[in-house]
Amino acid sequence: MSNLKRTPLFASYARYGGKTIDFGGWELPVQFSGIGQEHEAVRTKAGLFDVSHMGEVDVKGENALAYLQRVTTNDVSKLAVGQAQYSVLCYPDGGTVDDLLVYKLADDHYLLVINAGNIEKDVAWLQEHRIDGVTIENISDRVAQLAIQGPLAEQILQKLTETDLSQIGVFRFEQNVLVDGVPALVSRTGYTGEDGFELYFEADKAEQLWDRLLAAGAEDGLLPCGLGARDTLRFEARLPLYGQELTREISPIEAGIGFAVKTDKEVPFIGQEALKEQKENGATRKLVGIEMIDRGIPRTHYPVYAGEEKIGEVTTGTQSPTLKKNVGLALIKSEHAALGTQLEVEIRGKRLRAQVVATPFYKRPKP
Repeated sequence: MSNLKRTPLFASYARYGGKTIDFGGWELPVQFSGIGQEHEAVRTKAGLFDVSHMGEVDVKGENALAYLQRVTTNDVSKLAVGQAQYSVLCYPDGGTVDDLLVYKLADDHYLLVINAGNIEKDVAWLQEHRIDGVTIENISDRVAQLAIQGPLAEQILQKLTETDLSQIGVFRFEQNVLVDGVPALVSRTGYTGEDGFELYFEADKAEQLWDRLLAAGAEDGLLPCGLGARDTLRFEARLPLYGQELTREISPIEAGIGFAVKTDKEVPFIGQEALKEQKENGATRKLVGIEMIDRGIPRTHYPVYAGEEKIGEVTTGTQSPTLKKNVGLALIKSEHAALGTQLEVEIRGKRLRAQVVATPFYKRPKP
């Protein structure tokens, strides 16, 4: 795997028992102690993820807002400095270029956080649509990112900083927070369905913060976590994964994230007409939750049937570590999407019964 990209933390993986895989051209840990154990740690205590493979793009200039309004589906004008927003880059036909986070650092300065496998494609797309008065810089190689997630995330991270983390609300962030003396952007965001924080800082400080956080959280049960648990956690919370729930062929409306698509915002954006039509008239396909009635685990790309008609396919499926049920997300024809509808999933040549169920499969208990 020598030709794969590596994060600044690669040398640390082995010290913590990490087993690496090829993930979209990156050599990343799939697990440390075990996917089930790591999943449970995040749901009940806390887990620490190296997500330094994610892409970061700096967008600056007097026309930065007008530009981002044009290329993203959400309404960037609603952001205050210190606020983050989930959004989507779309093609003119409504298909998805990528989903991303937009951080407003200043009135003329934004940080975009994009998916690792899409960095080159996204940056090319952003540059293609750049307007005067805007500079775009891919700073991914200079930035490391750690995510500490779980009900004890705040109390663990608080040990390493004097900034009052309880004052950072959901989808809010503080810049230049000193974490173990390292300046970081600290945001209350994540990809697990739990409370927690994502930290962005200079890449050469990654090992220091990784080790210090794990030491600080040892008494609270903090575990290093890999991509396996990250996937089962985000899946239970029904958070989409680019390449599965969102693709060039799947729009954000079909994927059920229409809340991030503001078709009535004043500035026209790329894909607006197609997405508006889907919102107003209903998309022909819909992402639904399914639960197996027969024994079997639905997996990505398994065909889904209603009678003899193939009506779609599974985008993600597994045995839910929290619920201990075989569940999946499936993109199917909208007329079969009603709760309780019985369907069949083809698993290893056999059609097994399933039914449409409510999502997310897991919701964080209210404090």
